[in-house]
Amino acid sequence: MTVGYTCGVYDLFHIGHLNLLKNAKGLCDKLIVGVSTDELVAYKHKKAVIPFEERLEIIRNIKCVDAAIPQDDLDKFKAWEKLRFDILFVGDDWFNHPRWKEMEAKFAEVGVRIVYFPYTKGTSSTILNETLAKIRG
Repeated sequence: MTVGYTCGVYDLFHIGHLNLLKNAKGLCDKLIVGVSTDELVAYKHKKAVIPFEERLEIIRNIKCVDAAIPQDDLDKFKAWEKLRFDILFVGDDWFNHPRWKEMEAKFAEVGVRIVYFPYTKGTSSTILNETLAKIRG
């Protein structure tokens, strides 16, 4: 059985999130999704619009997701040490990023493949938040 893992905030859930999860599930037998806790989101000096427990419940109820768990650490290798996934799915904005080059090498040593998915053009949580801010004045 091939186990895949991806993670994110999943605030203001949108079609880009759904595309990523569906595409990830198409490449593995079991898809585990880490949902960032409110405390982890705060490290970027941000605050999720939707509380963690609600975001977790939304992800748990998407049919292509086999398990949704809290993500309370940015270290993906720590997640692998707990979950032993075979494939890590990430957004292509990290492709060729120096930090991810190191991560790729570390994961290659344990046989984990990293798959980069392109972001869905025209939609993102950032765009949704900016639009809401404009609408609300």
